[in-house]
Amino acid sequence: MKKYITLALAIGAWISNSNTLTAQNAQNPWAIGIGANIVSIDDSNDGSGTGVPALSLTRYLGGSFSIGAQYSANSIDGSAEEYYTIDGIIKYNIVKEGKVIPYLFAGYGLSRFGNGPDEDAMFPSKESARTTVGGAGINVRLNDKWAANLSTSMRNASEKGSSNQLQHVIGLTYVFGTGDSDGDGVSDKKDVCPDVPGLKEFEGCPDTDGDGIPDNKDACPEEAGTAEMNGCPDTDGDGIADGDDACPEAAGSAEMGGCPDSDGDTIADKDDECPTVAGEVGNNGCPWPDTDGDGVLDKDDLCPNEAGVAENGGCVAEPTKLIDFIANSESKIYFGTASIKIGESGKELINNLKALLDEYPDVNIIVQGHASDDGSEDYNMKISQKRADGVKAALEAAGVDGSRISTEAYGESKPLSDRKSSRRVEFDRGVN
Repeated sequence: MKKYITLALAIGAWISNSNTLTAQNAQNPWAIGIGANIVSIDDSNDGSGTGVPALSLTRYLGGSFSIGAQYSANSIDGSAEEYYTIDGIIKYNIVKEGKVIPYLFAGYGLSRFGNGPDEDAMFPSKESARTTVGGAGINVRLNDKWAANLSTSMRNASEKGSSNQLQHVIGLTYVFGTGDSDGDGVSDKKDVCPDVPGLKEFEGCPDTDGDGIPDNKDACPEEAGTAEMNGCPDTDGDGIADGDDACPEAAGSAEMGGCPDSDGDTIADKDDECPTVAGEVGNNGCPWPDTDGDGVLDKDDLCPNEAGVAENGGCVAEPTKLIDFIANSESKIYFGTASIKIGESGKELINNLKALLDEYPDVNIIVQGHASDDGSEDYNMKISQKRADGVKAALEAAGVDGSRISTEAYGESKPLSDRKSSRRVEFDRGVN
């Protein structure tokens, strides 16, 4: 008997770190057991034996109770006696779930041991005794279907010529049925979401945000929304879900990413510095001014605050060398993909420009950042601004007064012949 107890303890230690699992339940109502049994006869000189099989079949009733039948076969050591039992039992699980599930059981059946001449069946009337059974056991869970089993029972025979018996059983138990992996009361067979606890009205799927749309059909399972928006919210009611709406609290149009465009200049109000007056994209949504009234718009006027002539870029006098520098196709600083780092050739060009600005102290310049079309329009606008800001910072570090330098970002709007040359900074005359 010691070797069987040792085996049971070893199995229990092996699975001691397993996850918590449940016993028989409504989704897995059936359990079948198979193993070996050890029996001791209380009035026999050599009344013990070890044999196989020990079989059981039980079905869950509810409230931790199960009902079933068990059968065992054995032989008594040192004699020719054969031993058989068959019983009907009721089992009660002391706990419903856990790594180790203890239980009690009781029943009524027949016990037979002997080898008399009247033996003509497995349970002959002469050598079989009606028997009451009571005992306890444990199931040590191996996984959600299998358990190691160890039980002990006392069997009280009620007829003359019979003996009471102490029986131990060790083996394996297999639980089966429709299954309910997530324990939500919906069997796996009918559960659309068998691995996540859910609701019966949604075929076993959860509705985390409580909007009446199950998570498996909800594009925004953690935010309450509407069926029209596939479960997502639409705060401003413009027909664009908040997650896709750049202006979720202000009704807009799909063309503007969900934002309004009050002046109709194709620039969303959030990006429009003049949201009530139609303007130009290049001037942040505002109309281009002509501050000095010389007929040259400020965007094209190198001297917007001083009236000049168009032929001279809106200026009166011409800083020839600087103009030639700006006009030279070599006077550009190029950048790597997604980079704002200024290379050696760019640093040399900055030094040359600094010398010209020292020669023309009254002339201001514009640093214009550009990008290729590799990324999104918004990203390219931002990186072109960073490139322009970086060149301005380098000029300031070289000694140029920052008030003489302005920056402009064009993103991908003014590409050159290829992407490599489009990633650049150019220079233009600024406002004096």
